[in-house]
Amino acid sequence: MKTLSVICLALLAGSLNVFAQNAEKKVQVVVENPWKTDKVDEPVVIDLNTLGLKFNVKSAVVMDGDTEVPCQLDDMNNDNRKDELAFVINLPASSKKTLDITLLEKNNNRTYPARTYAEILFRTSKKGQYVKGYSIYADGNANTYNIQQHHGAAFESELVAYRIYFNEKQTTDLYGKFNKQLEIEETQFYPTDEHRKKGYGDDIILVYNSCGTGTLRGWDGTQSTFISPADVRGQRVIASGPVRSIVDAEVKGWKYQGSDLNMINRYTLYAGHRDAQVDVIFDRPLENEVFCTGVQNITGKADKFSDHEGLVASWGTDWPVKDTVKYKKETVGLATYIPKKLVEKEVADKESFLYTIKAPKQTSFRYYTSFTSRKETFGYPTKEAWFAYVQEWKKALERPIKVKIIK
Repeated sequence: MKTLSVICLALLAGSLNVFAQNAEKKVQVVVENPWKTDKVDEPVVIDLNTLGLKFNVKSAVVMDGDTEVPCQLDDMNNDNRKDELAFVINLPASSKKTLDITLLEKNNNRTYPARTYAEILFRTSKKGQYVKGYSIYADGNANTYNIQQHHGAAFESELVAYRIYFNEKQTTDLYGKFNKQLEIEETQFYPTDEHRKKGYGDDIILVYNSCGTGTLRGWDGTQSTFISPADVRGQRVIASGPVRSIVDAEVKGWKYQGSDLNMINRYTLYAGHRDAQVDVIFDRPLENEVFCTGVQNITGKADKFSDHEGLVASWGTDWPVKDTVKYKKETVGLATYIPKKLVEKEVADKESFLYTIKAPKQTSFRYYTSFTSRKETFGYPTKEAWFAYVQEWKKALERPIKVKIIK
């Protein structure tokens, strides 16, 4: 009798374990585009922590009728639990869709075509050999510029690629493409002659001490300042596709305007996008600190567009590197959009067109940055086309789709 009881208990425990591993949650999401323009590759992000789940989500399936929508799950706070479900969707003007989402505790082993990619590469003792990593932290006073291959974390969509310098500048440097494709894993931001023959892109801008496009900086009243001094400096890849890539540039103990700031600059790049979403996150509410961001004034002679309400763009030509024999001049368009509520005033220094930013009592704020290269076969070949595009880009950002979750 005792043996039978033990067997029954074992079977019950086994069945409960199987049940737990197969737990799932179904929800519907209504996505609506109320505007008179189409939305293409529009991001949708679902916060899983708001759904009251009793299990850890390992996989998800998003269905638009009979069509599966590629998606990804991301752990945003490094606790090995998924926090967000993300996907992009096309919505015609004045339209609405109801999507069916299944969240699963088990891994369904689905894979989707990669449309974004991110990497951190550590240098090794052997020339040309690197190790892929996920995060790196160093003393804020250390010379960190050459610790990583391509000098910092890199991320890309099919359209564009960025890298973030791992030093006090934290500048966004830019890689332009001829064709829509992912390239950074193969070229590592430095294409060979063979890569170039195959139509791969390359570095397109020499940023000097400017803000590149959309780099957050301090402001001393007359010019932008680097993120220094700081106690600790770090970078982290949160996500590397297929739908979006997310990269953090972090400082701890930034001594700035009488404050001791812990700050994360989080860059998110979605499939089908050339613009990066920049979230600036602090561990406590801000006081009256003033920051700035904008775009580089290329060679000091760039053409500029500004609506004087948070949107600034530039267009210019320069050598992208100091080697003027092997490389040719590149023409680029840059743009940064800051929501009006954050804008203090429009300013400039000798290298950048800027806006100053204040967000008192807030622990985060968001803005966007973008660029084009004239070498693109799919982009904006003139300053007139670029400046017209960025105005429409701002309108689109200010008119997001509506998302409603039906639990």
